Amino acid sequence: MKLRSILMLLGIALAFSNCSKERKDEQKQADAKMPVFALIDSASYDFGTIQEGAVVEHDFKFRNDGEYPLILNNITSSCGCTTPEWPKEPIGPKQTSSIKVRFDSKNKSGPQVKTITVYANTEPAYSELRLRGIVNAVPKHETKN
Repeated sequence: MKLRSILMLLGIALAFSNCSKERKDEQKQADAKMPVFALIDSASYDFGTIQEGAVVEHDFKFRNDGEYPLILNNITSSCGCTTPEWPKEPIGPKQTSSIKVRFDSKNKSGPQVKTITVYANTEPAYSELRLRGIVNAVPKHETKN
């Protein structure tokens, strides 16, 4: 009787462990099919040295390396001087597109690093892009009193 109970409990435990293994395998397969935000070039763009007041634009090119459409939900920047433009329609599997980022250096000087956060239906749910460079200040005119 005890042996039968032990065997039954072992059988139940084995069945549950197989179920959780199957769920993990299914989750891995689903993750492998998720959209993938894959940058074609680099996640960072160095615009070099510019004069204060200049506007810099850069296209970050990317591809969807997943099996389902990639949807860019939102893109934010660390500063109001940096504005992103992105495709609003889904990007299909293996398709490419780009995010245009514009940096206005008006009233900015010195080393600059701007972070652009891309929120999408990916895992992880966001990616970061960076613009960096140096802005030379416009000389201030001295006033005589």
